[in-house]
Amino acid sequence: MKDLVWNKTLSVEVDEIDDDHRRLVDLFNILNHSVAEGDTAENIEAVLEELIACTVWHFRHEERLMLKYAYEGFAEHQTEHYELIDSVKALQEEFLRKGKQLSNEDVEYLESWLTGD
Repeated sequence: MKDLVWNKTLSVEVDEIDDDHRRLVDLFNILNHSVAEGDTAENIEAVLEELIACTVWHFRHEERLMLKYAYEGFAEHQTEHYELIDSVKALQEEFLRKGKQLSNEDVEYLESWLTGD
């Protein structure tokens, strides 16, 4: 699987948020390489945990800015955030429970989860 490359289609045109998104893309690429190279389950677990933690932090950051600037779609957007976090945590729990490697399908899911595609 190829790396995600930051481009304008991923931009929300808010520098603070775009900086967060770039970091998430970088973490996804680290995870992608770890899976492709067959790294240990422990290493993949650590990278996945960092990706999730950074995403949770990013969502809270984004929500704080939405509240500050009275973003009209805040409640719906926050609900989307909760659903995304729940879905990726379910993937993480499955990974931990089975003690297995992430599959290419899991990585593809994470890519679409991250990019919204």
